[in-house]
Amino acid sequence: MLAVLLLASAGVAEEPEEPPQKSVHEGQPVELSLTMAQQQAVGIRTEYPVPLATAPPIEAYGTVLDPLALATDAGRMESTEAAASAAAADAARQERLYRDEAQASLKALQAAQAQAVEAAAQARAAALSFRLQWGPLAHWSAAQRRALLEGLSSGRQRLLRADLPGQHVVSAIAPTALLEVDGVNLTARVLGALPRSDAQSQSAAWLLLLEHAPEGLGPGARALVRMHSAASASGVLVPAGALLYAENGTYVYRQLHGGGADKFVYAPVTVRPLARLGSAWLVDGLTRSDPVVVQGAGVLWSLQGISSFSAAEEEHD
Repeated sequence: MLAVLLLASAGVAEEPEEPPQKSVHEGQPVELSLTMAQQQAVGIRTEYPVPLATAPPIEAYGTVLDPLALATDAGRMESTEAAASAAAADAARQERLYRDEAQASLKALQAAQAQAVEAAAQARAAALSFRLQWGPLAHWSAAQRRALLEGLSSGRQRLLRADLPGQHVVSAIAPTALLEVDGVNLTARVLGALPRSDAQSQSAAWLLLLEHAPEGLGPGARALVRMHSAASASGVLVPAGALLYAENGTYVYRQLHGGGADKFVYAPVTVRPLARLGSAWLVDGLTRSDPVVVQGAGVLWSLQGISSFSAAEEEHD
């Protein structure tokens, strides 16, 4: 509504006789033309993207996890799985007895079946909770998890959660990470992404395994973590506020050559986010000679009737 009022004050009149514009959801992206006065009224600002051949290290904050929590969650998952198997076997036995000359009552069969259903539901809930909390460890075998718990209990190994504050979308990470503890660099193995976001930092996170952990690095300890993208990325840097997300992908607005000195044409261009670097994104799909809207992209988006939100608006939520 603010954008409409601003454009109206700049001399834009509504033309109900013309058919409505198509959005990127309905077909090809639609260009949008603004005069100099209209562009100034809505606060449009453009910049040229900065080329970057390789992505620098991604900084994260690591927290040493308590092995007791892992032992508790793993024990609950394994015990509920065993209880579900036992309940299912008992229900099958009761059914055989019931079918075999009625050696079991219908009531006993129904009770065993109900217990089996409840036990199976508890096992699924415990497995889901474990996967959300511990991510890649859910795919490990019970023997592998027990071996890990032995290493954690003896102090030889440490599990860390590496949080990327303010980020929810991350690219693939290289299999090793570097921890800085009291000025000493330690190498950790990246086990995989953690599905559950931290409530306070609101960030994506990765699970790290540190071998031969130094003494004193116990549960709750913090450390700076440096990670790298899994592949060498090449693209251009654009501010986070230039990106817009829609059901068909990620877009930026590019300024095209207008028909005159007082006319500016903008068109949405599909890009592929590669990595988050501070307050910018490394993206593919643009060249260094493409002027990108870095301020006012959300206004252009709304003027085309596209229901979405910008990366900058998302960061302030």
